[in-house]
Amino acid sequence: MPSLSLIVITKNEEHCIARCLRSVDADEIIVVDSGSTDRTVEIARESGAHVVVTSDWPGYGPQKSRALELARGDWVLSLDADEWIEPEFGRRIRCAINAPDAPAAYQTLRRSRFCGKALRFGGWSSDYIVRLFQRRQARFSDDLVHEGLIVNGSIRRIDVTLEHDSIESWPDAEDKIDRYSRAAAEQMMARGRRAGPFAAPLHGLAAFLKVYVLRLGFLDGAAGWGVAEYNRRYSAAKWRRLAEYSAQAKRHT
Repeated sequence: MPSLSLIVITKNEEHCIARCLRSVDADEIIVVDSGSTDRTVEIARESGAHVVVTSDWPGYGPQKSRALELARGDWVLSLDADEWIEPEFGRRIRCAINAPDAPAAYQTLRRSRFCGKALRFGGWSSDYIVRLFQRRQARFSDDLVHEGLIVNGSIRRIDVTLEHDSIESWPDAEDKIDRYSRAAAEQMMARGRRAGPFAAPLHGLAAFLKVYVLRLGFLDGAAGWGVAEYNRRYSAAKWRRLAEYSAQAKRHT
């Protein structure tokens, strides 16, 4: 019978890590923590995880690769700390990995929430992602942020839904905007992208309209406006930082 490893990367996730880890009936649980200052590591160990604490932060893709290297299961389920699955889907995962014609990876639906409300529109509602895969047939990209899985083989959809508390509060949103926009701007800069002083407001407005109008986010009410505003702030912050990095690079040439 194929074995299953659950891998999670963490930093200061004491409010949600137990829910994540205890939602999966895995044969082993691997947590790679990047220096939490709360009870994340303690709670993860209490939940049965093998925890490794790293002294640096190489970015989301490389950190998830570290977790994958520690896994020994035939199959791997990769979750973020703010994600979890309901019990009935755990049984479906076991059936899927036991299938004699199982593919290299499975794609699952992720249902996101904004400040506690499940979303139906705006691009955050029907998010299909690859998180369940045969360990030897996939690897994570090296992206600092918005990493993906590179699968060597076929991918099939499975009737499993990941629950995702994407944004729990506006302080949580501000924290993620700061961290993600910094990493995204650094990644864009490293890939040769540059920006001027007007890029931030223009990209921010475009991001808001895309989510709220084009993708019908307004139909989610106040949560839909919140998602659109989050996207506006994140996009503007990312391009503002890229403009700052671009100006610094120009001064040093």
